[in-house]
Amino acid sequence: MPRVYYIFKHGRLRRKQNTIYIEETTDEEDEMLADADGTSKDVGKDVKGLSGEVNGRGQHEKNKVSETQDEHLEDADEATPSSSGRKVMRRPIPVEDIEELYLFGEIDMNTKLLTFVGQRGIPMHVFSHYGWYSGTFYPHETNVSGHLLVRQVEHYLDAQKRITIAHEIVAGALHNMHRNLLYYQRRGKDVHTSIELIEREQANLSNVTEIAHLRGIEGRARDAYFKAFNQILTLSEPFKKRVRRPPDNLINALISFGNSLLYSTTLAQIYVTQLNPTISYLHEPSERRFSLSLDIADIFKPVIVDRVIFRVLNKGIIKESDAEDIAGVIALSEDARKQFIEQWEAWLRTTVQHRRLKRSVSYRRMIRLECYKIIRHLLGMESYRALRVWW
Repeated sequence: MPRVYYIFKHGRLRRKQNTIYIEETTDEEDEMLADADGTSKDVGKDVKGLSGEVNGRGQHEKNKVSETQDEHLEDADEATPSSSGRKVMRRPIPVEDIEELYLFGEIDMNTKLLTFVGQRGIPMHVFSHYGWYSGTFYPHETNVSGHLLVRQVEHYLDAQKRITIAHEIVAGALHNMHRNLLYYQRRGKDVHTSIELIEREQANLSNVTEIAHLRGIEGRARDAYFKAFNQILTLSEPFKKRVRRPPDNLINALISFGNSLLYSTTLAQIYVTQLNPTISYLHEPSERRFSLSLDIADIFKPVIVDRVIFRVLNKGIIKESDAEDIAGVIALSEDARKQFIEQWEAWLRTTVQHRRLKRSVSYRRMIRLECYKIIRHLLGMESYRALRVWW
């Protein structure tokens, strides 16, 4: 089964027949790879070069996640000298084994590689050296439906149809935030005030007739929800508010990084369906962004991103010392990003017994099922009801 690969190595991606290689050029004297501008990047510090996930093989037991099965890049397939005398370490990835690629290292590639990846329908997500999301190489869509596209546009242009979908997205998001807080309240955390504020906003949902008002409800509910982080987590300084651009502390850096991973994961799940990722309902469609992934991700932020954040901080997997101050911008260290991704993949592979399907479904698969529910709504097969966690 295809897997998701996260590449932290610096080097070049190449294609040879049906295999993609990550090539590292290493100097035998200093083991450093020089950038074109003369600066150097340490190749040898990558601990987990690739991390793979097999769809449908996660296990769920009392809401615990399984251990991540990491593939270490240190087992090089071959090493050959280059014309400059440096060793070129090639690490193979069979293309049939790739579902998505996440690039965190400084990677070179050419158009032949992009063409090959595009023909295989492999989304490739690019992040900067500090973990900021740069963009996604979105392959040419082959699973398309003109009929569905027309219906998707109709539901955006019709104000009532649009607000019906947007209302469900916000209702699902608020329910899932509320559910998280109830979990911690039962364990003795003083989150009563935040719960009351979210319940007040849930009551306001029934009277909403405009998208702007829906966004206001969601924004106020999230503000109340974030205030509860001070009770859920043990922090040296209180978490005052959500700051996005740029993050100003460890919590905001974790939220931003987790949200970027979720947007990318959601976009990849949209790709395998017939939905157009640029037509959305809660967020305004605009130039240069896949806004439907933002809509769907809002439902899953409490279920995936926030639960992973609670896990890595409460278990001491990531500490406040893992935050790096880069010219006033707080970013996660590379080791912290790797630790977060390890827990992220373990969580996405975790399965829950689905009430309706009567079988185990992973969190990643739930995102795709959400896409299918929207499709059925657009085609008039059944009314859309956003995911509301029951576990």
